[in-house]
Amino acid sequence: MRFLLDDQQRDFVRALDALLAASDTPAVARAWARGDAAPGQALQLRLADAGVFALAVPEEFDGVGLLPVETALAFEQLGRHAVPGPAVETVASAVLLAELGEPALAKNWLPRLASGQASASLQLSPAPNAASSPFSSPWALDTDSTDVVLLVRGDELFLAAPSGAGLASLDPTRRLFAVEPTGPAVAAGPHVRAAAERAGRWAALATAAQSLGVGRALLEQTVAYVGQRRQFGTVIGSFQAVKHRLADALLALEFAQPLVHAAALSLDPVDIAMAKVAAGEAGYTAARTALQLHGAIGYTEELDLSLGLRKSRPLRDAWGAPAACRALVLAANRTGARA
Repeated sequence: MRFLLDDQQRDFVRALDALLAASDTPAVARAWARGDAAPGQALQLRLADAGVFALAVPEEFDGVGLLPVETALAFEQLGRHAVPGPAVETVASAVLLAELGEPALAKNWLPRLASGQASASLQLSPAPNAASSPFSSPWALDTDSTDVVLLVRGDELFLAAPSGAGLASLDPTRRLFAVEPTGPAVAAGPHVRAAAERAGRWAALATAAQSLGVGRALLEQTVAYVGQRRQFGTVIGSFQAVKHRLADALLALEFAQPLVHAAALSLDPVDIAMAKVAAGEAGYTAARTALQLHGAIGYTEELDLSLGLRKSRPLRDAWGAPAACRALVLAANRTGARA
């Protein structure tokens, strides 16, 4: 497969990169980690104005249609700039509501999600004794700062609320909550499970793209650092061992990117599983390389590098853990089955 971005897609990426570069996202992320959601919500509105959330909303609900390629491009930039908040969950919730075929729910929430006037969190849980999809989540993210929390259990969709205090994450900008229904199911039937499966694929794709962006940012910061840091009177970037570590990280990212693009084009679960594994491992490889080559300062929270370092592992495991994604790919290879 040969994949090239068209002019409109490249312009979109450049515009989003410029918007985020001018938004002081490290300060936004640190505020979010302290529990101050206001800067993050203001950034959410700017992202919505740029069309990020409308990419997962049909036109009849004030979106621009379901555009997974553009969504992946957008989320790579969100990862590159360490944007906090439940952006993945908001997009996945929009896909769930768009695919559900429940007009009242769609009309109530989709225009607000597209415009950035509301955000959403989502927990997808399989029915008891049912085979679980790798693209599920046992937790809902940042429910203390979202406008609606959706919970899918098997064939039922509920509005939900946190059932207790949030759990700590390696990434302080990610607050994880277990949720419980606040009332009876708002939708039930096989169509709920089908819509949830579709939403899970989008969540996994967006998370893979975020991992890719995080990895690229970490690599760029590390290349800049080793080009300045001197040891024994020599720039450490000239050391062969340092070059090899950087090259390994770059190759992992370069091999992962076309898999992410291919998954966005097909939305096939096997393609998404491969992209999720490759991008997650590439981002984590870049994080380990960055930490080692920055030496002791890599451990300091004051350094912006720490924002990406602490995102890489949670993103690798969110919305499709490596083992579950590999199992899906192996099963498909054995049976020759594709969805």
